[in-house]
Amino acid sequence: NTKYYNLCFSSLKSNPSSANADPKGLAVIMVGIGMANATSTSLYLSSKMLGTANNNDSTFKRVLKECAEKYKYASDALQASAQDLVNEAYDYASMHIIAAYDYSNVCHNLFKLYSGLVYPSELAPREDGLKCLCDVALGIVENLNR
Repeated sequence: NTKYYNLCFSSLKSNPSSANADPKGLAVIMVGIGMANATSTSLYLSSKMLGTANNNDSTFKRVLKECAEKYKYASDALQASAQDLVNEAYDYASMHIIAAYDYSNVCHNLFKLYSGLVYPSELAPREDGLKCLCDVALGIVENLNR
């Protein structure tokens, strides 16, 4: 049960192994998709930092670098969650998924700390995507705990 049914359905349908997966396997698949999102966003932010037109804007570059690190941490947290699922440590799996969700908030909030810095509009859908994927994965994991 998730408020992101279409995302859940399309994400799982895109992975051929989901057809025969048990609920734990479905959670692992969703966590993997979240990891791919977080890794892709981290790489995107790193490339944006390198391609910043104004090389004198060190604050913007520093925030981009910190955000890239936060998304790397999100990917790492989801990797830990996948291992927790394998070990049937569902409470820890949930904790790591929540951490991944929160890392994207930290990135967004970093932009709010500095007046004049604008949160990149192209980052918003990536942030929302990770949050939704984490929400779906968390919903599956919470059902494993019952």
